[in-house]
Amino acid sequence: MKLTGKRTSYLILLIIIIVLGAWMMVNKLQGPELAVYRIQSKPLVQTVVATGRVTSGSRAQVGAQISGVIAERLVREGDDVQAGDVLAVLHDNEQLARVREAQAALAELRESSKPQADATLRQAEARFEQSSREAQRRKDLLQRKLISHEAVEQAVEQETEARAALEQAKFAAEMLAAGYPSDVAASERLAAARAALEKTIVRAQVSGTVLTRNAEPGDVVQPGRVLFEIARAGQTELLVPVDERNLSVLGLEQTALCVTDAYPDRPFSATLSFIAPAVDPERGSIDIRLQLEAIPDFLRQDMTVTVNIETGRRERALVVPNDVLDDIDGNSAHVWKVSNGRLQRTKVKIGLRGMGQTEITNGLVNGDLIIANIDSALEDGRRVRTREDDVTLPTKVTDAATARETPVKFE
Repeated sequence: MKLTGKRTSYLILLIIIIVLGAWMMVNKLQGPELAVYRIQSKPLVQTVVATGRVTSGSRAQVGAQISGVIAERLVREGDDVQAGDVLAVLHDNEQLARVREAQAALAELRESSKPQADATLRQAEARFEQSSREAQRRKDLLQRKLISHEAVEQAVEQETEARAALEQAKFAAEMLAAGYPSDVAASERLAAARAALEKTIVRAQVSGTVLTRNAEPGDVVQPGRVLFEIARAGQTELLVPVDERNLSVLGLEQTALCVTDAYPDRPFSATLSFIAPAVDPERGSIDIRLQLEAIPDFLRQDMTVTVNIETGRRERALVVPNDVLDDIDGNSAHVWKVSNGRLQRTKVKIGLRGMGQTEITNGLVNGDLIIANIDSALEDGRRVRTREDDVTLPTKVTDAATARETPVKFE
């Protein structure tokens, strides 16, 4: 039977429909095509990344101990000072006057009053010796009945008066002697006046670097006002607030790689040396301090620095991206694995965890295929087709919200 052109067209169309239907049927039987990851073992490093600042282990705030007017300022920001160095000087006219007054009082005591008291004592001793001899002489004359009792009594009375005068002179001389109340009081007044004069000099209490100055000649200052802030020498460290979610993976002596915003091409090392005992409830963060192994010459106080703290390491580990994990409960979760062309909801145990990737310790083996994108259409046992082209495990977290502080990051 000979086919006409019209019948030929119908036949071709029918064949196309049959082929398309067969193709659709095959696709339906094979299931949808899904992107997958092929799990592979590789080295894994877990890190906490956060941003903080350079600070000193301690900072000394220096101020004047007395009220006054600044006469001279001798340092400025960035100057290195030693303990005892003069930072500023106050006008000292009043204190100098008090020192001179106390010096004059002590000099009068020791050079005038004390010599006079000593001379009076010597005179009293001489009169007492004379009156004692006279009283004894008259007693001898009375025994020979050469004088009357009245004459003896007068001599004894004079002796008693001389003894009283001697005791008084001794007491007066002792009160003016070194170490006794009058001398001590005068010496203390002079020491107090000199101490007040010394307080007109503002000195550094520690060796270090001057960070701030709030003093200029002519300024009126009061006790308690901070004039200078000094970073203690040799104690530079990093102060970094870290999200409290990272607390479980942080530990003392962990190493960190640090980079400053100002010198990103000059990284340096540090060691975690302190974890604060309390969490800041307002920020939900905990402060940590890192000790520098060697202080770079370009480092400045309060400089912004990003730290990458190594909190865990595996030489070989099975790693999956966090977005493939479902129903996370403690150290267990579920993933969608493709086995023999069918979906299989698989329970896994997880190890090191982070914002980017998580270690699988049980439930998967090297080479397994897992679904890259979880959605509600996935069904256990459903047939699927896989697509691996250009699908690789992510190595960096790109969420803009965590660009400055990634609670846990894998590289």
